[in-house]
Amino acid sequence: MSGSESTDTHICSAAGLGSLRGVASRDDLSLSFGAAAGAYEAGRPSYPAEAVAWLLEPAAKLSDQPNVIDVGAGTGKLTRAVIERGAEVTAVEPDPEMLAELHAALPQVPCLVGTAERMPVPDASAEAVVAGQAWHWVDPVAASRECGRVLRPGGVLGLVWNVRDTDVEWVRRLGEIMHGSAAEQMIADDAVRIHDPFGTVERNQWRWERSMTRAQLLSMVQSRSYVITAAPERRAAIETALDSFFDEIGLTAETSISLPYVTHAFRALRN
Repeated sequence: MSGSESTDTHICSAAGLGSLRGVASRDDLSLSFGAAAGAYEAGRPSYPAEAVAWLLEPAAKLSDQPNVIDVGAGTGKLTRAVIERGAEVTAVEPDPEMLAELHAALPQVPCLVGTAERMPVPDASAEAVVAGQAWHWVDPVAASRECGRVLRPGGVLGLVWNVRDTDVEWVRRLGEIMHGSAAEQMIADDAVRIHDPFGTVERNQWRWERSMTRAQLLSMVQSRSYVITAAPERRAAIETALDSFFDEIGLTAETSISLPYVTHAFRALRN
């Protein structure tokens, strides 16, 4: 099935996601990103090649060109990195607007509307399932069971998050303005869980930096679910605070700054 055919068949209307005014529900937050797909693509980083290679290492032992399901694929940040490892990738994403952004950039990739708990792919059809910036939105028991269904025995489930390094003072202050995330809290609490039918969970991490302009930092903040779903006056207050903060640290429209990240990766083999 080609990417074009998959998109025409499976990308559906994003209507009915619920009101984004006031206090957003967990479902509203998880399905809010399509409203800021452009900001997400501009502001969010990719993943270190070393981290992606580590996630896919068990899959490479099963096949020279493993089939990989990128679930919660978003605009394709992790999808691109997996393709660069020589894998065949199918993108699964619950938000049609995000999936449309991915399809426009990667028309060769089959794109399916689905979730980690319910993927429209056959049993035992993949050597790896990966999720970037996504597992904190899922039911880990149901999602583990579904990932186990689509994987071959010995296949790998790989989870990865890029988290800003708040040990750096200016990054900590930026986080106070933009607010933390459920993913950051999950990792800080050592609460990443993978359940049956998977075995021991391995963990690794990498530190790196990304050069970012003022506009890219603003896009990164605007792509956060807390900001997307905030009331207009709250979003305006956050952006005003950001402008003042950027001025304070000397970040102009013509300059850039190195944003330090820690990439946290987890993997487990299907029993």
